[in-house]
Amino acid sequence: MELADAIFNRMSVRYYEERSVEEEKLKELIEAAIRAPTASGLENWLFVVYKDENLGKRIHEIIYEAHAEYYRAHGLPEEKIEKLKTRVFENGMYRAPVYIGVFIDKETRFLKGEEYKEVEFLWSVESAAMAIENLMLKAVELGLGTCYIGVTSLEKYQKELREMAELGENWYLVGLVPVGYPAEKITPRPRRKSLEKILKII
Repeated sequence: MELADAIFNRMSVRYYEERSVEEEKLKELIEAAIRAPTASGLENWLFVVYKDENLGKRIHEIIYEAHAEYYRAHGLPEEKIEKLKTRVFENGMYRAPVYIGVFIDKETRFLKGEEYKEVEFLWSVESAAMAIENLMLKAVELGLGTCYIGVTSLEKYQKELREMAELGENWYLVGLVPVGYPAEKITPRPRRKSLEKILKII
């Protein structure tokens, strides 16, 4: 598969087949992820693969709860949130055989001054985000689907995900990624904004 094929065929997959993901493929995803740039060479990331069925069931619930909070904060009416609940629990939206939590260690730093703490945190988040993109592109090559979930980074949800993995408070969840074989047709949608609107050459 050409890189362009992986890039242009990647999409957010929200429905998955009820089949497990081979361990070898999971390792390939993480191997691709850690080829991403890492600020200051810190490699202060950690990839937690949640495969346990009971943990997966609770993570699926967390995804709904986090989305519901997100949409309430945005002002979405309760009837629409109830429709989301139906899609998540009755139709199996985001129910995946595997979830990968991508964490960074906030205490692993290169610059020790307090004035650099915030920017170093941002650099670490950026590094993890690039790793997530590598992982997602590799998933396309392997015939797998993924979806970036950001709302689980809200503190009370990431706290629970940290505790599941027995991680301390120094670990920050950058994103949660459901992984599995797509149960829906992969039809990438074009971006709403044209290249002309988002590109500036000076």
